[in-house]
Amino acid sequence: MTDRMGRRDACALAAWCALMALATHSVVRYRWWIVVGYVAVAAVVVGLAWTARDDRGPGSGPRAGGWVPSAALALVGLVNLAVPAFSYLDDSGQLLVRIVLGVSCLVVAGLLLPGRGASRALALAAALAGAAATAVLVVLGDPAPRIDVWVILQQSADAMAEGESIYARTWVGSPGIADAFAYLPWTAVLSAPGRWLAGDVRWALAVLVLLSAVLVAAVGRWRRPALAAAALLLLAPGSGTLVEQAWTEPTVLVGLAGWALLVRSGRAWWAVVPLAVALASKQHVVALLPLLAVWPRFGWRRTVVAAGGAGLLVAPWVLAGVGDFWHDTVTTMLDLPPLVFADTLYTLVLNETGVRLPVLVVGVVVLGVLVAAVVALRRRPVGLAGLLTWCAAVLLVANLVNKQAFYNQFWLVGALLLLAVAASSGAVSPAPAPGQRERRSRPAGPSAVAPAPPTPSAD
Repeated sequence: MTDRMGRRDACALAAWCALMALATHSVVRYRWWIVVGYVAVAAVVVGLAWTARDDRGPGSGPRAGGWVPSAALALVGLVNLAVPAFSYLDDSGQLLVRIVLGVSCLVVAGLLLPGRGASRALALAAALAGAAATAVLVVLGDPAPRIDVWVILQQSADAMAEGESIYARTWVGSPGIADAFAYLPWTAVLSAPGRWLAGDVRWALAVLVLLSAVLVAAVGRWRRPALAAAALLLLAPGSGTLVEQAWTEPTVLVGLAGWALLVRSGRAWWAVVPLAVALASKQHVVALLPLLAVWPRFGWRRTVVAAGGAGLLVAPWVLAGVGDFWHDTVTTMLDLPPLVFADTLYTLVLNETGVRLPVLVVGVVVLGVLVAAVVALRRRPVGLAGLLTWCAAVLLVANLVNKQAFYNQFWLVGALLLLAVAASSGAVSPAPAPGQRERRSRPAGPSAVAPAPPTPSAD
């Protein structure tokens, strides 16, 4: 069991590396082979999810991870140095960002080599420092990025400070969407402190990434694979672009990572709170609710409470103007045109044949993987790592058939894969019952095998 699960983690890290390398190169360009690469990664992730098992059985205890965490970090360091990421910085600024990310990866890889247990805290500190330095370089180097997301978040923070609804504002100077706040309101709430305290929402988004990485390490009980997963999240290829463009996925990840930590710690009811925040931040998180509802360690009662809590968090903005809220968060999203430089199956078909995939086809594909996930989770016990892998698989397939999906959406999928690796490394085997070890040492026979105790349900 241990060797097989160790190979699963290595396979997940390899899929993550491929996903992030492809996503980094995809900004902003369409290539058919990038889409093919995404499909291959999706096949691997779905396969990992489908074959996931419970993490509380015999042989599911902690694993040191061997050389794999350091190897993954070294590989990502080379990707950072070799694959230019999209940026509005000048050439020297872009090169400096790549050097900071690449060298930080290599340093952390060395600190996490087997036999260097005393270096683990230093490794996490080095990764945090590298990510923080990257954020400083991109925010100061590009003080006004030419993207609608940044303009909208900046002015939505101002609107909240003035007591105005973010769904009734028109955005001045936006190079894209100018008449809608297309996200749920807690994206604005979580990013606004960066504007209020330091003049730029991107400072808050960078802090959310740092906090999410610490939560990832904590989910894995600060073991080497979990520290490597946290470092990879911080130093991912294209992570500078994520912060520079003010992409909003960190507002979702911090909630999901907090949820995972509380569930892993046995505080599933408290986990309702960060899940509600994630649900109140971006619309697509709702696609994960069926998975959480059928997973026994969380269950449908907590899922319903989390959804209700998200409704309460969103309610003030809905009551301020139902029509404005519906226009911005639903109508605007449905009416977004396909962008030919997005690397998805939808745009692949559109660019190569001129045909737009019918909404029915898109819905059937997403519903199919969602049903498969629910069936798999109901038919056999799956640990936290397996559940998170299914969450990544559902969002990845949804991205692939979307009209628009870019680095940030694939970054969130990759973050869930890293969270799954951390959860796998943090799994704890149940303590053997008294006399169990002695029974195992006897010859096998009808009376030599004790029945396994039933696994308690969360509900």
